[in-house]
Amino acid sequence: MKRFMSEVKLLGMGLIAATVAFCGALDGFAQTNITASTNGTPAWLTKPLSIADALNTTLQQNAAISKAKTDLEATYGLIVQTRAIALPKLQTGTSRGASSFTSTDPDLTERFPGVDNAFPHQNWNAGIQIVQSIYEGGRIGSALRAARLTKEQALLHYQTAVADTLLATRVAYYDVLVAAQQITVNEASVNLLSRELEDQKRRYEAGTVPRFNVLRAEVAVANQRPNLIRARNAYRIAKNNLVNLLGYNLPREIWEDIPLQLTDTLEAQPYQIALPDAIQQALKKRTELGALQKSEQLQRENIVQAKSGYKPSLQGFAGYEWRSSQYQTDLSEEVNGWVIGAQLNWNIFDGLATHGKVIQARAQHERAQIELEDAARQIELEVRTAYSSFIEAREVLESQEKVQEEAEEALRLAKARTEAGTTTQLDVLDAETSLTQARTTQVQALHDYAVARARLERAIGENMVRENGK
Repeated sequence: MKRFMSEVKLLGMGLIAATVAFCGALDGFAQTNITASTNGTPAWLTKPLSIADALNTTLQQNAAISKAKTDLEATYGLIVQTRAIALPKLQTGTSRGASSFTSTDPDLTERFPGVDNAFPHQNWNAGIQIVQSIYEGGRIGSALRAARLTKEQALLHYQTAVADTLLATRVAYYDVLVAAQQITVNEASVNLLSRELEDQKRRYEAGTVPRFNVLRAEVAVANQRPNLIRARNAYRIAKNNLVNLLGYNLPREIWEDIPLQLTDTLEAQPYQIALPDAIQQALKKRTELGALQKSEQLQRENIVQAKSGYKPSLQGFAGYEWRSSQYQTDLSEEVNGWVIGAQLNWNIFDGLATHGKVIQARAQHERAQIELEDAARQIELEVRTAYSSFIEAREVLESQEKVQEEAEEALRLAKARTEAGTTTQLDVLDAETSLTQARTTQVQALHDYAVARARLERAIGENMVRENGK
């Protein structure tokens, strides 16, 4: 078991090899998480959280990853069972059967004619022996290969669970960041419109603008407030989702806002890859495809094991036996000694049971091949879709580079023209609305780019943890 789990750590964590750089920080981080602060609030709630910390915490505490680890342990038990056919068995019993004690009615005990002594009506036998399968029609070698394939398949399933969970954590972290930015944008918009409302009230009181201008400004502020309320709600939900992926249990006294402090920001890190290279890399690295390849090979081994029913099986045994004397009535009189031998079994005809097993195994192998081919097509489609979404996100982000600056300049000019009396209040409100839209689109574009890149990396099987956490 220890050897198996060491292989799990070496192979199963291959997908996340970059996390080694964080191990030192992780020990302190985990220790801090279980330490309560002075006001009774868990320390992790107020500790600054980078995306690297979030990913490492997910690896340690996420429920999906923990369940995947238990699946690995269960697979170890299956591997032991599969290998059992190749190992010798130590068991009690004799070459004639199980250890036993027999007591017979004396009237059933026969006597030799003319002899007074009868055979004893009580007897016992016991023994211990080692049984080793020598030939099982190909099952022994197939079982060893199946055990290796099962282990490799389990590790691939574990890596898949880790990759999916890390992607979900990364996206959840970005969702919190964009929600926080949307709050800032909407608060700025409400403040901007509120200042415009105050300005229109002063102008109305001075008699320079009609009451209609004040009403229009009030409507603009009222229309913008729901967006701010929705942004705050999205922020609360996003943090709850992130905390759940991190595997934390929230204190019951925290009702609404979770005081998480995220330290990273939404940034457009350059990323270049050609679609043909992405598809080739996905077909080579995706753990789901590797697991299906192992499944196809396991089904092939099932055919070998099914065909073994056509062939004989040979076992060797050696042991030591004790039994009561067959000619003495005293049960303490015993004979004992070594026994060694071999036995051959061959079902010449088993009612077509083996034939049926072979047909079933071949059909299951064919199904596994079809699933493997279909999975390869689905993965290629996933890569193409993720690549297209990434290109879209990158182009949208590039198109928004100067929009915010232009919207701010347009608002400044609209206000200047209004003060000069060459335009109306509606132009100012339109400019303010355009600025809010530009800021919102810019923030959303950064989020969509980061998420699209993360999904593309997951689609092509890249490591979801990078040294800088970006």
